[in-house]
Amino acid sequence: MDLDAGDSPWGDVPSQSTNNHGAARSDTEGPPPEQSPQQSASSRSNVRRNPRGTRKISAQATKLDDDTFDPLGPLGDKASESSPIAVEQAPIPPQKEAFAGRNVRPTSSASQASSGAGMLDSVNLEEDGASFKGPPPVQPPSDVEGAQRQQQPSVSVEKAANPTFDITVGDPHKVGDLTSSHIVYQVRTKTTSKAYRQPEFTVSRRYRDFLWLYNSMHSNNPGVVVPPPPEKQAVGRFDTNFVESRRAALERMLNKIAAHPILQHDGDLKIFLESETFNLDVKNKENREPDLGQNKGMFSSFGLGVGGGGKFVEHDDWFHDRKVYLDALENQLKALMKAIDTVVAQRKGLAEAAGDFSTSIQSLAAVELSPILSGPLYGLSDLQVRIKELYERQAQQDVLTLGITIDEYLRLIGSVKTAFSQRQKAFHSWHAAESELQKRKHNQEKLLRQGKTQQDRLNQANADVADAERKVHQARLLFEDMGRLMRNELQRFEKEKVEDFKSGVETFLESAVEAQKELIELWETFLLQLDAGEEGNPFYPPTAGETAPTEPTEGVPEAAPVPTAEEA
Repeated sequence: MDLDAGDSPWGDVPSQSTNNHGAARSDTEGPPPEQSPQQSASSRSNVRRNPRGTRKISAQATKLDDDTFDPLGPLGDKASESSPIAVEQAPIPPQKEAFAGRNVRPTSSASQASSGAGMLDSVNLEEDGASFKGPPPVQPPSDVEGAQRQQQPSVSVEKAANPTFDITVGDPHKVGDLTSSHIVYQVRTKTTSKAYRQPEFTVSRRYRDFLWLYNSMHSNNPGVVVPPPPEKQAVGRFDTNFVESRRAALERMLNKIAAHPILQHDGDLKIFLESETFNLDVKNKENREPDLGQNKGMFSSFGLGVGGGGKFVEHDDWFHDRKVYLDALENQLKALMKAIDTVVAQRKGLAEAAGDFSTSIQSLAAVELSPILSGPLYGLSDLQVRIKELYERQAQQDVLTLGITIDEYLRLIGSVKTAFSQRQKAFHSWHAAESELQKRKHNQEKLLRQGKTQQDRLNQANADVADAERKVHQARLLFEDMGRLMRNELQRFEKEKVEDFKSGVETFLESAVEAQKELIELWETFLLQLDAGEEGNPFYPPTAGETAPTEPTEGVPEAAPVPTAEEA
């Protein structure tokens, strides 16, 4: 099919062919046969003289010559106008490597400078390159992989932000000589935190190390309620029951500190749980930070005084109500602790009484000549020994279930009061900074009234006022932040208190019920022994007309038969 120059779909015929174009249009009869090839040859030569940038449009025309990619009918002006739309709406080519398709584009520009066959290749390559303007054809797998990449970091970040700890305090053993003897505990830790070198490790710690951790936590985190260790005890500190109760309290302390969202990231906790040279690390830390103490730390960093100041008057009703509530709760817990101590003392008294009763029954059975009576007496003596062990075990369970919970929250209330005192010190520091600011402002105003003769002193006064304003701002922010932190801490305290007391009371009741079931079972077993006998020896008395079998008792002579009245 021969096209005129004016109807060329390339639209880039130069102006030199205007005469030929007009001659072709003026001959309505049709051009001579010998002129049509010349015009087509001149048009092709003009096209090839065009810049390389127009070859992409010629590639679209070449594409339209292909029957397989020409659904729009014959060539013409409308077809050439719709050809870019056809390229954009072309179906997605067969899936291939996305990076290979993208790498083809530079080679297409180089192949455009080659011959006609090279141009045909460049046409196909440009067609492939045009299809990659949108997303790559392998989009569904990339979405799945992207979703997996988005899920995995979120889980890992969550685990990293809230690591889990499983801490056990066990194997208490006494070390040292008579003058320096103390109890050493093995602290075993399992954690998912990446801050530690290993997921599992074990260290040895004594009581004063736990006390150091508690004081360091308070100084590092003012306003946070730190779980406290059990109190010291000078008398009976090596007693088995006391060591076991202290071990359980220390274990609860460490697990609560490790579960706290703020305290679990403290560097002192890492030193305590992981350091194998604990004493040396503590000394190095104190040498680096000699001024840090329980009453310093964050306050001293602002250059603020931490003295008690005047009497603190609570202006926040919420904190005032909490202080009244904590005082009442402390009194109630002390009364409950006293009642638990009474119950434990009564159980120990019952155990001691059962032991004394067992000894008396055994002595009576030893002097009894009749085995019909001595057998049940021995059985009753053994029963009382078991009852004594039951009462002692139940007394110990009462201490380790409900008693240790009450004692822990009595000490936690002390930690809450320490946080309240730190808030009061922040309040006094804030007002001390405000009073200092007022003094410096007064001095500044005095210098301003004196005029320009005191310019140097005035500049210094302005700097002092700016520094005092900065300290006031920092002290006020510290007080407000500590108030918000303590609100969250007290809410956390209430939530944990309900859960711990619920668990403690349930365990206390379950142990009491199990102890009563065991006691009933002991008495029922003893009654069955009286009825059926144990190992063939009946404990029941013989009926009338029957003679109970007698067995000689070792070391006791057999009693002579008593004569009847007729025989006498």
